[in-house]
Amino acid sequence: MLQKHPVNPSRIRQIPRSFGWVDHRLVREGKIETCSHAAAALYLFLITVADAKGLSYYSDISIQKRLCMDQDTLCRARDQLIRNELVVFKTPLYQVLPLDPPPPTPNPRTRDAAQILGHIFKTITEKAHD
Repeated sequence: MLQKHPVNPSRIRQIPRSFGWVDHRLVREGKIETCSHAAAALYLFLITVADAKGLSYYSDISIQKRLCMDQDTLCRARDQLIRNELVVFKTPLYQVLPLDPPPPTPNPRTRDAAQILGHIFKTITEKAHD
């Protein structure tokens, strides 16, 4: 196995108090490969500035200035991140999403059947106590 040694041992980074993280699955699962350079830059910016819940209120103008992007490029990058389920956006709020797949949406028929069975069980139980 290849042993790794710092190229510059006097400049080893330390984890700061205001640490953010990048999930390794972004690379391992190929999600980064679905992003243009602009989308990857926007994603890096958002994961860097987001709070613990993944939320950020940076305005389009502020992001454009910091990333040297015009409005069209920012919109395309944001749309790509949304399509790839890496972020959601509702003006003015960005939310960086976890890389885990979303939980399955309950089937309304299954939910209705469970409610009906619950009602039947409750009725039987109440009659048994009478």
